[in-house]
Amino acid sequence: MDLFEYQARDVFEKHGVPVLAGIVATTPDEAQAAAQKLIDSGSAVVVVKAQVKTGGRGKAGGVKIARSADEARERAAEILGMDIKGHTVHRVMIAAGADIAQEFYFSVLLDRANRSYLAMASVEGGMEIEQLAVERPEALAKVEVDPITGIDDAKAAQIVAEAGFAADIADEVADVIKKLWDVYAGEDATLVEVNPLVKTGDGKIVALDGKVTLDENAAFRHPDHADLEDKDAADPLEAKAKENDLNYVKLDGEVGVIGNGAGLVMSTLDVVAYAGEKHGGVKPANFLDIGGGASASVMAAGLDVILGDAQVKSVFVNVFGGITACDEVANGIVKALEILGEQATKPLVVRLDGNNVVEGRRILEAAAHPLVKLADTMDGGADLAAQLAHGA
Repeated sequence: MDLFEYQARDVFEKHGVPVLAGIVATTPDEAQAAAQKLIDSGSAVVVVKAQVKTGGRGKAGGVKIARSADEARERAAEILGMDIKGHTVHRVMIAAGADIAQEFYFSVLLDRANRSYLAMASVEGGMEIEQLAVERPEALAKVEVDPITGIDDAKAAQIVAEAGFAADIADEVADVIKKLWDVYAGEDATLVEVNPLVKTGDGKIVALDGKVTLDENAAFRHPDHADLEDKDAADPLEAKAKENDLNYVKLDGEVGVIGNGAGLVMSTLDVVAYAGEKHGGVKPANFLDIGGGASASVMAAGLDVILGDAQVKSVFVNVFGGITACDEVANGIVKALEILGEQATKPLVVRLDGNNVVEGRRILEAAAHPLVKLADTMDGGADLAAQLAHGA
């Protein structure tokens, strides 16, 4: 789960990372009031910053300086409702201005390729880090971080030295880096990035902008993270699937897909897309992995989500029986259709293979549900599902 900048700022503050004051506003009037509060507190200027989960806000006109509360209201009115790379701005953060002397960069992230953590730092912050990495890779220090020891005093000193921070700020930067590690480890994040990390005119180190990605697999350890979800932007079908603990991703197609195991489901998406080329260009409508279990309740929940998608014209259930035998899957499908009743209105193509497949097919044939059609192979099932979707 990606956080908005204002949420990252709050998380930083919680862990002792030095940040500037910031107030969220959803209307120009709220922006004006927030700016006045910051100005009354001693801020000479404020910055009106669009809150969207994408980069390039400044270039798109989503970050503007205001020197009065009235001007902040005007700038907010210009930014609210703006489209930035497909993201509509629904809120802005009014942040206290900073006297920037130097801009730096720091991040710590999950290095999946090396199965470790990686810290990156540069004394050339403020620009696109991807651009810096390509044009001047020597300016970006990359330091592996042991997941067990994390960023302690020694590791922080190593990062500061390899990045080339000046001696007069080395200790303070190292201290901030350790606190950013506290954010990363303490919040179960997969990314904590600050760009820019700045040195102010009075020599202080401040995190001026932050990006945080939280690992949703660790949500059970952080009940407070639920409050950080952007529920308004969530796809209603994905939200419904999440409530039922289903691994579901909405796609833009007409053939609903259910399978057991992420690898099998991804292969099924490819096969459906290939088959769809012969049938009007229909495509997969979703990714839905029911995992190792295919009980009636799990299957009903999955079908309920998929059938709730108005774009879906047919459903392809592709299951390879392993620990969960095919007869259990078949019983799950039959009972799921009983549970859904009249809500089930679209054809289901079912391909079963693996453990106890003969009995599984017998159960479905005996049920003789008018919506269910059996397929012997994955290719054949995908072709039939695509044909039915095109015909519908």
